[in-house]
Amino acid sequence: MKRHVRFPDEACTIWYMEFTEHITTSASRDDAWAALTDVTDWPRWTTSMREVRPLGADAISVGNKFRVTQPGLPRAVWTVSEVRPGEAWLWSNSSPGMRSVAFHRLETNPDGTVEIAIGIRLTGPLAGLIGTLITGKTRRYLKLEAAGLKAASESAAARAASGSAAG
Repeated sequence: MKRHVRFPDEACTIWYMEFTEHITTSASRDDAWAALTDVTDWPRWTTSMREVRPLGADAISVGNKFRVTQPGLPRAVWTVSEVRPGEAWLWSNSSPGMRSVAFHRLETNPDGTVEIAIGIRLTGPLAGLIGTLITGKTRRYLKLEAAGLKAASESAAARAASGSAAG
């Protein structure tokens, strides 16, 4: 049974856009979680991020803030709003007329592989317009980020395996 990250309650609006990307990795859940939560390392393995800078502590903990710079998008400050260790976390940002909530989730499949799911929900009076304008870029960035998360997770697993084999 799949449990989904529930988006926080939003103000009542008919305007929203939601984008989601899924990818499966052979890495362990621990390795996938490590890659998923090491946000300052994301620019190393995805071209969709130029910089992720902590504004205070760099841990994925509720209330912590990060300045994210992405090509072709305004710099944004994201605040971690929910964390379920080893399973999922959310962060959000607001701008005039729109609120963005991004989720990051792991689920173990019956065959032992791990599904990485990431996505973003835009809400507010300008969400439909802005979402329509950035649909292509958003989908492209989510694909890049999912592929990067898979590679980073599997790279960590490979390093761990070669380290234990050498010992």
